[in-house]
Amino acid sequence: MSSCTGDSLARLLVTPSDAAIHFLLLGMLSSATMDTQNTSASEKSDFVRDIVAADLREGRIGEVVTRFPPEPNGYLHIGHAKSICLNFGIAAEFSGRCHLRFDDTNPIKEEQEYIDAIMADVRWLGFDWGEHLYYASDYFEQLYEWAVYLIGEGKAYVDDLSADEIREYRGTLTEPGKESPWRTRSAEENLDLFERMRSGEFPDGSRVLRAKIDMASGNINFRDPVMYRILHSTHPRTGDAWCIYPSYDFAHGESDAIEGITHSICTLEFQDHRPLYDWFIANLPVPSTPHQYEFARLNLTHTVLSKRVLLRLVKEGYVRGWDDPRMPTLTGIRRRGFPAEGIRDFAAMIGVARADSVVEIEMLEHAVRNVLNRTALRRFAVLDPLKVVIENYPDDQTEEMDVINNPEDPSAGTRKVPFSRELWIERGDFMEDPPKKFFRLAPGREVRLRSAYFITCNEVVKDAKGRVIELRCTYDPATRGGAAPDERKPKATLHWLSAAHAVPAEVRLYDHLFASPFPGSDGRELFDDLNPDSETVLRDCLVEAALGDAGIGETVQFERLGYFCVDPESASGALVFNRTLTLKDSWAKIRAQITT
Repeated sequence: MSSCTGDSLARLLVTPSDAAIHFLLLGMLSSATMDTQNTSASEKSDFVRDIVAADLREGRIGEVVTRFPPEPNGYLHIGHAKSICLNFGIAAEFSGRCHLRFDDTNPIKEEQEYIDAIMADVRWLGFDWGEHLYYASDYFEQLYEWAVYLIGEGKAYVDDLSADEIREYRGTLTEPGKESPWRTRSAEENLDLFERMRSGEFPDGSRVLRAKIDMASGNINFRDPVMYRILHSTHPRTGDAWCIYPSYDFAHGESDAIEGITHSICTLEFQDHRPLYDWFIANLPVPSTPHQYEFARLNLTHTVLSKRVLLRLVKEGYVRGWDDPRMPTLTGIRRRGFPAEGIRDFAAMIGVARADSVVEIEMLEHAVRNVLNRTALRRFAVLDPLKVVIENYPDDQTEEMDVINNPEDPSAGTRKVPFSRELWIERGDFMEDPPKKFFRLAPGREVRLRSAYFITCNEVVKDAKGRVIELRCTYDPATRGGAAPDERKPKATLHWLSAAHAVPAEVRLYDHLFASPFPGSDGRELFDDLNPDSETVLRDCLVEAALGDAGIGETVQFERLGYFCVDPESASGALVFNRTLTLKDSWAKIRAQITT
């Protein structure tokens, strides 16, 4: 975290970098879909939706049932949002339903905090599972009975090999595995040992239950995968009722079958697990036969979407917490001010593909700006204040100027903003000796104050160190509202605040958490790519009084500066704003260049 005042502020208000634009151009050439956010549900098409439509049309299913199955071992991130939008979206488009099911099979890493946060995030995105909230732990007894069934069929056995030995025996991609010496135990012995595992007789790691499939299979997942392990750990929902817990591979497909899921949609890393998913379904007396389909997960530049890395960022203090506005977690981007509609639009823009690719973060920002440009109210704020005294304006006079709330939304109306003799403007909007292309305020130059008057700078006041601390100006009373009765048209329009009415605020400027578009690439240590300027705190900012009524989480546009969101810390005292995004949209500009 860094702090900034004065002239360096201008640098922080301009993003992205030339390097980011370079990578953006490269990525544009390989993007399959660029702008489908306005496509209606009936017009959406991708390979998953095509499969679902064919299954309905040809009578293989009567109703579409999907599910979103998060493991409650961390907070959801933007990659999960893609899956949420896909699963809930398909269910809605085909008049089906989507279940929310927590894969709570590892009590060592799972917490109620994560369960609560995941439900809040799904609701924030705009989706509702209704009465269809489930947990894998709901099915622990049934899963145990099915494990017993497989033992009785000679298709599962209790193994005494340690975890390291199991890995060693499993073989490699080029060498087959070798069978455990415990693989030939009788069904009776296995049933006895498995029951004793459940009763808590053995310590953690001493035994596991494995499926008996094929140790020479070319698919390593088929080489006698672990179905149950011993974990003497309290479960968030079942307490100490169990000390053995099913593996994901065993619990996942069977939970789908219990719930009648028709399309179990996963990301590509589960593709090699699909034959195992099908094997369990085929070898158990399950009530339905779901099918698994895989799509490409989200990879985003300047971003890491690994729960392990995100947890480390939190635990080691690189960020303020899971909801830090720099984090790609849904709670983090919500705190930063990203609207749920923008996330849904982004998911529609990137589409659903079979092959992994990298999406530029500028594409996400473009989707968010599109929404905020339509919906965010405009407000005045001065992040680096410079005083202006209008010498010919009455000392005791205050006027109220009518200012438009959102030029993109006439229904948003106008607001009253007080105007007085002493004002604040941005320090970056004045230069004593301006270059040729600087059109803002300078000695002897006239500019327009937004929705107020034209003013001209007549005198510059400096402190003992030569720093400009005040501008003495005059105004033209005939230009009230920001228009002149003659042909004068100043080249610059500035935002401003009445000094007597401005409200102090802290403003936090956010940039990418990782400076490199591809963190940890080319053999670099991942954390070496952390951006030291990802957060800059400005503590001497001023905002218009109307922002004192803004709600926590509300995102507004500070005119000419960007989009900013009211931080939850504002509830305990002074106003705190997080910069959501700058106004500059490099994605829209480059896309226009390529598509024309």
